[in-house]
Amino acid sequence: MKDTLTQKNTTKAFDVEESIRKKFHTTIFSKFCKAINEYELLKPGDKVAVCISGGKDSMLMAKLFQELKKHNKFPFEVEFIVMDPGYNSKNRTLIESNANMLEIPVHIFETDIFENVVNIDKSPCYLCARMRRGNLYKQAKELGCNKIALGHHYDDVIETVLMGMLYGAQIQTMMPKLHSTNFEGMELIRPLYLIREKDIIRWKEYNGLQFLQCACKFTDLSTNHNEELSKRKVIKNLIAKLKEENPQVEANIFRSVENVNLSTIIAYKDQDKKRHNFLDNYDN
Repeated sequence: MKDTLTQKNTTKAFDVEESIRKKFHTTIFSKFCKAINEYELLKPGDKVAVCISGGKDSMLMAKLFQELKKHNKFPFEVEFIVMDPGYNSKNRTLIESNANMLEIPVHIFETDIFENVVNIDKSPCYLCARMRRGNLYKQAKELGCNKIALGHHYDDVIETVLMGMLYGAQIQTMMPKLHSTNFEGMELIRPLYLIREKDIIRWKEYNGLQFLQCACKFTDLSTNHNEELSKRKVIKNLIAKLKEENPQVEANIFRSVENVNLSTIIAYKDQDKKRHNFLDNYDN
């Protein structure tokens, strides 16, 4: 019975890997590799902690790293880590069973983040995200890693641009990589940066996979949390509506933060957060 189960899991993992190599090579694997090369996300000797939340994006990212390891042109290492911030037993079991089925050797560590933020009224999502990232950095460093990889994709990037403008009164993007400000020598990378969410969904459905949805303990309890989800949904709908008239609107949003002309900007902040105004050198 045990051998049969193992054979079944191996077959499923093989089929999923085969789909990445063949059916989704152009839309997923090639774009994964392009992001790594274009933004220099990996360097020889890196040890990357691939952070798995249990959702479709991070699970795909784990499989992509496994595939890349088979063809890597220089030496690097990966660790697959799962942080349990306080999942219920059903969600925890789903993550473990999917990791087993897809043959992803995960390190699971537990935190009490959900308990710490469940009664926070002001910006609970922001606090939760900061605590999650801090714990991921800490665990990654303990495993000897110098980078953590998160599963944000192309659609996350363009939605973040618009959310910043419309709700935050600022122009900023979700960067493909960042130096950690609190953990010296650590970096955050986003290897799914060029992959469309629709292609991730197609990969998931093609392979008949079921992943964790939002497992936040206070989704139904926190008004602020629901407002945050509502804002992102509004942005998604807005982009979809604009795309009906202009099929290039998504690509244009993405490229807009690569084509910033500082001579036409009223004011901006540099990397040291020093503010510059167009009047500073206007008369020169």
